Amino acid sequence: MSERQQEVLDAVLKLMVAEGDGFSVAAVARAASCSKETLYKWFGDRDGLLTATVRWQASKVRMPKLPQERLTRQSLEAALTGFAESWLTVITSDLSIALNRAAVSHAGSGKSRLGEIVLTNGPFAMKRRLEPLFEAGRAAGLLGFDDAAEAFHAFFGLVVADQQIRALLGDANRPAAADIAAVSARAVHQFLGLYGRGET
Repeated sequence: MSERQQEVLDAVLKLMVAEGDGFSVAAVARAASCSKETLYKWFGDRDGLLTATVRWQASKVRMPKLPQERLTRQSLEAALTGFAESWLTVITSDLSIALNRAAVSHAGSGKSRLGEIVLTNGPFAMKRRLEPLFEAGRAAGLLGFDDAAEAFHAFFGLVVADQQIRALLGDANRPAAADIAAVSARAVHQFLGLYGRGET
């Protein structure tokens, strides 16, 4: 994706913070200083623009780094904690909250595919990103689970907990960086307490 396309998607996110998802392609074109024809060429229809926007926001969650050498309990914990911190930082931001509020507001109404787009490119995408790290941890004898999906749901619950719901409901007390670090470290410690094997 080009830098110019990223600028367009950032303009969409800012519009959603200001107006929800009721914006028009023309409004995006004005905000991003480009033509509607360019937007259609790059992203297709409005759903294509929304999908690209959600993927762009989700891409801001840093991928967990798999160590080049043998995976240890310490390196596994560090990778999971780094991912959790990045994930919490992104999903509690104003941009993500605006996306999720818009998705929830249309859920089941048939008016918008935004809910489906957010699910596919949000939680489901995070699961796909974490699975290689989970599998590496199991292969190294550091994690024990029968079902990677079940392990991800446990990780999701421990990391996200009620943080996102509170933000969606308007809680002005968003977690600061130090709070996110503490929550992430605690969640990973609890996760390893449930699924950790081998080294201590």
